[in-house]
Amino acid sequence: MKAVHYAGLACIAGLMHVSAAAQAPAYPTKPIRVVVPFTAGSTTDIIARAITDKLSASLGQQVVVDNRGGAGGTIGAAAVAHAAPDGYTLLIHSSSHTVSPSTFAKLPYDTLRDFAGVTPIATLPNVLVVSPTKNLRSVKELVDAAKAKPGTLNFASAGQGSATHLNAEKFKVQAGINTTHIPFKGSPEAVNEVLAGRVEYYFSPIAPVLPQIREGRLLALAVGSPQRSSALPDIPTTAEAGVPNSEFNFWIGMMAPAKTPREIVARLHAEVQKALASDDVKERFAKLGAEVWTLPPEQFDRYIQEEVNANSKLVKDAGIAPQ
Repeated sequence: MKAVHYAGLACIAGLMHVSAAAQAPAYPTKPIRVVVPFTAGSTTDIIARAITDKLSASLGQQVVVDNRGGAGGTIGAAAVAHAAPDGYTLLIHSSSHTVSPSTFAKLPYDTLRDFAGVTPIATLPNVLVVSPTKNLRSVKELVDAAKAKPGTLNFASAGQGSATHLNAEKFKVQAGINTTHIPFKGSPEAVNEVLAGRVEYYFSPIAPVLPQIREGRLLALAVGSPQRSSALPDIPTTAEAGVPNSEFNFWIGMMAPAKTPREIVARLHAEVQKALASDDVKERFAKLGAEVWTLPPEQFDRYIQEEVNANSKLVKDAGIAPQ
């Protein structure tokens, strides 16, 4: 009788397992919206579309990019922070995400509590560019010129608190120079001002300025990353060029609302890794000077927290007043 009893219990347990599996909602069953908090054509947008094209095919549902630019990426980030945590609204943001807590007096979300990291996607070195008409042929010449006439050299950024701004501020602090920040609406405007000679230098994302560098219209002095860029292998890092501890890691990554089920976060992480392994994505990244970079979700969360703390110190050291 006991054997029959145990067999019956096993049968019931098996039926319950099957029933629970049947009741568990499949994912995804409808289109997924990926918010990019910058304009179409921006570096973050280009990287996002390279990934979402692959995700649409592998997930069997349309993955749509929704550009929500403005306020240094905080408008788009807020839309995701307050979205339903069901895996159907995601965020692909840049390292500006970890700068905003220090450069904005108040945010409509909590950077650490309201998001769950899925994975970083890529790192993209910023490149320090100048106009050849400025006759500044090296980082040393730029630093010497800035020290000779404190406060007279200007540097551009793609906006207050952007990664391009923070990269320049870190360089400025470590080089011990006094230069003036000129913020613009985005990278195209900043590049145009450097080309015109109205601004001395700009730590630009590599992709928008590669054509001008190759044509000789802009001169690349250094990259702001910890390692050299595969797109500009002959260009030194700022540390190699004589300004130690000036590196700034510009990254792009995927996040979800904080309470998104862990199994969905894990599924998205795996699908992004699969997309990054494809030859055509690697080719598209190479043209942008982007390097593939991934971390498990929990490690990405820890990295974001560490970077928020590091950027807070940088903002204080640079004397940047929150907006």
